[in-house]
Amino acid sequence: MITLYGIPNCDTVKKARTWLAERQQDFTFHDFKKQGLDEATVRHWLQHLDWEVLVNKKGTTWRGLPDERKAQVVDAASATALMLENPSVIKRPVLQTAQACHVGFKSEQYQQIFTN
Repeated sequence: MITLYGIPNCDTVKKARTWLAERQQDFTFHDFKKQGLDEATVRHWLQHLDWEVLVNKKGTTWRGLPDERKAQVVDAASATALMLENPSVIKRPVLQTAQACHVGFKSEQYQQIFTN
């Protein structure tokens, strides 16, 4: 089971969805703005990925946070709280396969994931 997490109007998410569809990869798209995001999902991601990879500190959502809120994000627990509170801060897309989780999209990266 493959799940792609993100928001539909994100250009990188659109590219990932197109790549998967063009290669007839069976996947489910989870819009975490509309469908929400639960703690169990974030905890699962954190078993495969570092919280600093998941929190997009280059994005407009992070930059728009008050400095004191940013300063509170210091470990996986505080990052989880932020991601649940504001899913837009998550680097997109998050691709969850049976074996692993991956963040972002590059054609070469997906080619490697789906040929192994």
